[in-house]
Amino acid sequence: MSDREADPGLFGPDSVTWQMHGDPMMWVAGVRALYLQALHPRAVRGVIQNSDFRRDAWGRLLRTADFVGTITYGTTAAAERAGARVRRIHTLLGATDPATGERYGVDEPGLLLWVHCAEVGSYLDVARRSGLALSDAQADRYLDEQREAARLVGLDPAGVPASVVELAAYFDRVRPELSAGPEAKDVDDFLRRPPINPLLVPARELLWRRVAALAYNALPPYAHELYGRPAPAPERVTHQLIATGNLLRSIPSRMRWQLPPGHILKAMARLGPDARPAPYKLRSQEAILDGPGRAQLSDGGDSTRWRNPG
Repeated sequence: MSDREADPGLFGPDSVTWQMHGDPMMWVAGVRALYLQALHPRAVRGVIQNSDFRRDAWGRLLRTADFVGTITYGTTAAAERAGARVRRIHTLLGATDPATGERYGVDEPGLLLWVHCAEVGSYLDVARRSGLALSDAQADRYLDEQREAARLVGLDPAGVPASVVELAAYFDRVRPELSAGPEAKDVDDFLRRPPINPLLVPARELLWRRVAALAYNALPPYAHELYGRPAPAPERVTHQLIATGNLLRSIPSRMRWQLPPGHILKAMARLGPDARPAPYKLRSQEAILDGPGRAQLSDGGDSTRWRNPG
């Protein structure tokens, strides 16, 4: 099969999603998403009551990464199968509100929407604050593209935020529902000090705690307030994100992509070497979408407050 005939998947190499999800800062963003998702009591209760989170949190994180990698870089058929599997599992799971005894499904549209928005919002916020060259138009395009991911888990794309402005409005609407209940505290405790083999404790202290702290610090101010810890200065966090992004991006991409399950290398084998995600491709797209210049952060604390220079 020629490169032209090969299936590019749901998004393809010309999408913002394809370029952005290949950035190593997505791992930091993924942890930020876990912190944020845990602040919705009904959503996090569904996780805690249907899995041994403390025993299998690593597996859950890796399965989420595998799902994102599959729907981003896999074939259309592989993405649809992954989505069908998630929807099927969700239909079998429910949770109980301990205060009222109410039983509800984890596939409630409102809960699925929260998980989706917290995830893509975290990806976008960390990517931009860490220095990835995403313009305002590209940020909107990314969120619009991600409605396909929302469709895969069972949401109607028409009701999913398709721009930075719509996403900010969604978070404003949902904030009264958020709190740091016992389940959120469990997630917080785990992410700050996950149980591991005693031989790996030094690595946890040296590496993981720094990643988790940076992800937590990158949360919006209201999340810090709910967790009950002072919010760090946004400008300082942005500088930390930029420094970390520069460090991780200095690691040769071929080395990073060797980590299993190797979605990007498989996509390049299918579509050809020109399909490799690379930051310069975002800059090329930006010239078409948004004119010359790079998006810049105006206040360091909110991904809705970006502007183009000039």
